[in-house]
Amino acid sequence: MKQMQIPKRLTSALVNSLTAGVVPRVGLEHIAVGRKPEVASILQDMDNIGEGGAAFRLVTGRYGSGKSFLLQMIRNYAMDREFVVADADLSPERRLVGTKGQGLATYRELMMHLSSRTRPDGGALEPMLQKWIAALQQEQMQDTGLRPGDPKLHEAVELRIYAVTNEMQNLVHGFDFAKVLAAYWSGYKLGDDDRKAAALRWLRGEFGTKTEARQELGVGVIIDDDNWYDYMKLWAEFSVRIGYKGLLLFIDEGVNLYKITNSISRQSNYEKLLTMFNDTMQGKAQYLGIYLGGTPQFVEDERRGLFSYDALRSRLMDGRYSSGTRRTYTSPILRLDMLSHEEILILLQKLRDIHAMHAGYEPQLRDEQLITFMQAAVGRLGAAELLTTREVVRDFMDVLHMLHQHEELTFEELLGEREQQYAAQGAAKKSEAADELDDFLAEFEL
Repeated sequence: MKQMQIPKRLTSALVNSLTAGVVPRVGLEHIAVGRKPEVASILQDMDNIGEGGAAFRLVTGRYGSGKSFLLQMIRNYAMDREFVVADADLSPERRLVGTKGQGLATYRELMMHLSSRTRPDGGALEPMLQKWIAALQQEQMQDTGLRPGDPKLHEAVELRIYAVTNEMQNLVHGFDFAKVLAAYWSGYKLGDDDRKAAALRWLRGEFGTKTEARQELGVGVIIDDDNWYDYMKLWAEFSVRIGYKGLLLFIDEGVNLYKITNSISRQSNYEKLLTMFNDTMQGKAQYLGIYLGGTPQFVEDERRGLFSYDALRSRLMDGRYSSGTRRTYTSPILRLDMLSHEEILILLQKLRDIHAMHAGYEPQLRDEQLITFMQAAVGRLGAAELLTTREVVRDFMDVLHMLHQHEELTFEELLGEREQQYAAQGAAKKSEAADELDDFLAEFEL
């Protein structure tokens, strides 16, 4: 296999993240295997979104099956294609709606992680606005010959800014959104940092009361739990008006909605999800993609999952001709199976080479040894039902670290020791279960 050339900062990120069992933020293209139909389908979504369409997808799979990996990889692809992206994990404190501001908390998380190609790690809100204003100034200087600092240049730029914001005033909440953008420009033009900061706070959803917003910005509304999603639609429209292709939202850990114990609260969140689905499917949202990750149980449980909400169930369930072994990758649900054995082998080969490159040694493990490792992992008791790609990767990284740090140790010795331990643990568990059964029978004198 030809040796890859990957920068040290990427190999560091990959090795550290995979050792810890978490999805790397960068460098995913170097370890991606499989998922070609799913990726191709989402890239087609991006083409549609860039033309003014919208998309909504549920990415489902067992824990460790690669949902977060796929979402992160698509996020990186989107930034490379000049989309603005934002991501957030749902939690008990972050939902779609809630009585204690959980919906607004999700909005704030998304805005904190707002990213672009030049700001891939979040915090892109102010750089986006500054880039837009700088581009308008540059454009006006080229068209009119005006110099920086000329009052006429400020007037010309201001006219262009109001042209963009006026277009947005026809949208829901567009008037107030435009007014805050104009306030940011006013602060930028006058060197008023307080006014700029107030505009950014409002756009990030950080104003607590309408009174405060009125005093500081002259705006009578604030972003709150009820309207935050409407502002996401505005951000999608605005992103396109300032030179991007659209906005993609990546929301993971959807299972936290399934875990809401209060049925009314859970249904309220599903209702919000239905609104988002309908908007994107019916053309009420433009330049917006929403990708939600969750477990199959979160979607398909008819007692508490999305399928418990009839309006969602009827929209999300497969048609009668696409169920079974053949799937369509254009449906709202993208179901991720575990990687095949062949794909896992390719992944192990990539990890072997990346670890060697990172630590500065020649790869030692042969492909036959990788197959032996994979067979050992798959062959353990219950592995067919419980084994995940995440576990295989984490265990393999452990093997690579051990062999590199203990040069006297061979692969066969290490694997043999671990398999003996697993066998002993399995025997101990069986013995413990047998003892418990004996105690139970003795107690009832059976």
